[in-house]
Amino acid sequence: MPDVMIKGRIWMSFLLAGLTAASCNSGEKDAKADSIAMRRQFAESPVLTPAQSLEHLQTEEGFTAQLVAAEPQVVVPVAMTFDERGRMWVAEMTGYMPDTVGTGEEAMNGKIVILEDTNGDGAADTRTVFLDSLILPRALCIVGNGLLVAEPPRLWFVEINGDKAGKKTLVDSAFTEGGNVEHQPNGLYRAMDNWIYNAKSSKRYRKEGNRWLKEETHFRGQWGISQDNYGRLFYNNNSENLLGDYFSPGLGSANTNQRRVAGFNENIVPDNRTYPIRPTPGVNRGYIKGVLDDSLRLVNFTAACGPLIYRGGAFGEGYEGNAFVAEPSANLIKRNILKDSLYFVIGRQAYAGKEFLASTDERFRPVNLHPGPDGAIYVLDMYRGIIQHKTYLTPYLKNEIGTRSLTQPLNCGRIYRIVPKGSKPVTEVLTRNTADLVKALGSKNGWIRDKAQQMLVDAQDKAAVPLLRALLEDSVQSLADLHALWVLEGLHALTFDDIASVYRAEGNIALNHSALAAIPSILNSRNFETVTYLLAELVTHKEDAAVTGYLLPALAKQHPAADKELFKMLYEYYPNDRYVADAVISSAQDKETKLLADITAWNPDTNLIIRRRLEKVIKDVKNNRQANMDGALAKQYPRGSLIFKTVCQTCHGTDGDGIQSLAPPLNHSEIVTGKKERLIAIVLYGLTGPVEVNGKVYKAPEINADMPGIASNDEFSDADIAQLLSFVRNAWSNKAEKVTEKDVQAVRQQYKGRQKSFTMEELK
Repeated sequence: MPDVMIKGRIWMSFLLAGLTAASCNSGEKDAKADSIAMRRQFAESPVLTPAQSLEHLQTEEGFTAQLVAAEPQVVVPVAMTFDERGRMWVAEMTGYMPDTVGTGEEAMNGKIVILEDTNGDGAADTRTVFLDSLILPRALCIVGNGLLVAEPPRLWFVEINGDKAGKKTLVDSAFTEGGNVEHQPNGLYRAMDNWIYNAKSSKRYRKEGNRWLKEETHFRGQWGISQDNYGRLFYNNNSENLLGDYFSPGLGSANTNQRRVAGFNENIVPDNRTYPIRPTPGVNRGYIKGVLDDSLRLVNFTAACGPLIYRGGAFGEGYEGNAFVAEPSANLIKRNILKDSLYFVIGRQAYAGKEFLASTDERFRPVNLHPGPDGAIYVLDMYRGIIQHKTYLTPYLKNEIGTRSLTQPLNCGRIYRIVPKGSKPVTEVLTRNTADLVKALGSKNGWIRDKAQQMLVDAQDKAAVPLLRALLEDSVQSLADLHALWVLEGLHALTFDDIASVYRAEGNIALNHSALAAIPSILNSRNFETVTYLLAELVTHKEDAAVTGYLLPALAKQHPAADKELFKMLYEYYPNDRYVADAVISSAQDKETKLLADITAWNPDTNLIIRRRLEKVIKDVKNNRQANMDGALAKQYPRGSLIFKTVCQTCHGTDGDGIQSLAPPLNHSEIVTGKKERLIAIVLYGLTGPVEVNGKVYKAPEINADMPGIASNDEFSDADIAQLLSFVRNAWSNKAEKVTEKDVQAVRQQYKGRQKSFTMEELK
């Protein structure tokens, strides 16, 4: 594409100018003619009624999309959950990007609404406003008699009194810290282990009586989170199809010094290709070569979100455990097939060249996918033109929005459900009867199993305990066993005898791993030695060695020296197993240097995986200490420090060492501390990978392939940008000349009219 600013209604001529010289090959001429015809067909982006937009949806053969709710019943839906009656509780982010500069984005017009289908026809016919006057609400979760609501920067628990909001309790005043709308925690996913997890966050929550517990966990994903039948979490970021964990989510996060833990944040589906059925020029970096193909269709994910592991039981055996991912920029939903050994998960796209669901309506914006009590997949469609936040909005996309009138309307929103063609899904209503809820733990629908578990735990129903133990003792292995075990844990009724009997039953690997993951909740001085003995036995079983290692911190809490022998056994048995190595390191909070000395004394080989990974953690500790000493720098550059926390920190990390799957390090980076004009150009206009830092090449899918520029963002003056760069160039271990406002202005002048991102080759 030409490196020029597009102006006025010249969209078509700009597109045609991007064509290469005519070929003598008649086949290529025909293909280009088809491409031109396609561009003309979709040059406009009309607003369609819900019925019209539904006609533009194309699903995989054998499936159909049904409209469940639309404006005015629902507006800008971004998150939802179901209650036990099958009613939808929906978060409406009405204030999101009213125009290209975000005018009025802080308006208190967000809502939580309850949608209900009272006549059983599959479509909602009543709307009840539960909570209003919210600013950009983004997540919700039913817990007992109340609702968790994420309204940045706070997390609230609101009691439910007859569908009306009751007492409001502040659970976390810093649920979000920095970041903009696209880079703030979300999800509030209530997982099998009875904790509530989030995407774009390293916090998890749990209600115990009237107390709310808050703990650190692994940092995961960007928007949306889901779990499989075994309680493992899956997520993604905007340019990666699917990421996820190999182990139970509560394991492996005990060492806050450890930035990367093997078995977590793994790249599950590395294929990021997309196959839209219409041109998609309205993407933020559509002017960059390779972002769009010759027919102007998005080549790879740029806004992947809302992942869902299907567990509904209604689609057929070939679909159970599949991962579905939304891509609102390309108006589609992708299906991935996962292969699970119960130790590792890998995946592939279900097919090349097409998608599970796609639309020719540009305003179809699927931003979240949810499981339903009827076994269907529910699709939340913001239905609007603008889905890119102002912080990163390029001049190219601003022009696309203006040229094709994508700003309005702002009062639309749709919810669809995807079901097998010809089926009549029935919503199963759960009662509060104890026996019925225990029986529901064996439902073929994962949503029903999850909800039954949550209701038993919330009610603290001790009458369920003998029924749950009977499930565990049953010789027939099923997913009900997993839920029964975690309900016992949630009722504080789980014992070591339960875990030992489960683990010694042959053949149920998933249940064995869940039993081990539950050990920290039952560990006490009375069973401590028995647990230690069991774990020592398991070290010799490689498939459980890493899990055993992740349990060491729980042992150390009971007896500080108790992990010594297990430590030694693990790193001597598996010195080159990265999962076991990271498990051992996970158990060595603030003891990393001593552990390195022990390992070196045992085996001086500098190439051992455990040694190399341990040395990396020790280096990170040093860098983090330096980061904590930068308070004076924040005072010197207050605006720069604030912008870093709001815009940069969410991808590059608080310590500047980058975040796995998102961005490379800024700390100790020659790009940051080198020629300041180069760094200014990158921040103003963006950078597309690959990027080399400290001799290591970072490229997709290891990191997000592109860093957007902020040159066109009116929020940041040249003085602000100068402060930001001066802050970054002198933070952590960096030391470099400060950047002035005149420096920024000079680079702007040098590249006046530029809109495309730089590559490192250009900047050299």
